[in-house]
Amino acid sequence: MKKLILAFAFLLVANLGMAQNKDAFKADVLKMIQLTGSAGQMKMAKDQILKMIPQEKHAAFLVEFESTLPALYDKMADVMMTEYTHDDVKAILKFYETPVGKKMTEKAGVLAEKNMTATQEWAMGLQGMMMKYMQ
Repeated sequence: MKKLILAFAFLLVANLGMAQNKDAFKADVLKMIQLTGSAGQMKMAKDQILKMIPQEKHAAFLVEFESTLPALYDKMADVMMTEYTHDDVKAILKFYETPVGKKMTEKAGVLAEKNMTATQEWAMGLQGMMMKYMQ
C-alpha cells in the first residue's frame, strides 16, 4: 500500500513540474509573439478595419477588438509550441533582445505596409497574366 501511495505522490509531483514547465514555455512563446512583430500585424489589421467603420463607432469597436486578441495570441502560442522547443524560443527571444532584433521589431510594421503595397502591385500584374491564359 505504501508503494502505491508513494507512486501516486511521485506521479502528482511530476505532473505539477511538467505543468509549470509548460506554463513557462507558453509565457515565453507569448513574449516571442510580441517581440517578433506578430502583434504589430494585428495593429495593422485593426487600422485597416477602422477605415471601414464610422468614426463614432471606433471606441466601441476597439474595446471589442482588443478583447479578442488574448485568445488569438493563446491559439498562436499553442501552434508555435508544436513547431518550436522551449530552447528554440529562448534562443529566438535572446536574438530579439539584441539591437538588431529590436530593430527588426521596430521596422516590422513599416516593412509589412511596404510589402503589402508591393504585393498588391504584383497581384495586379498577375491578374493580367492570368487573363491572358484564361481566354
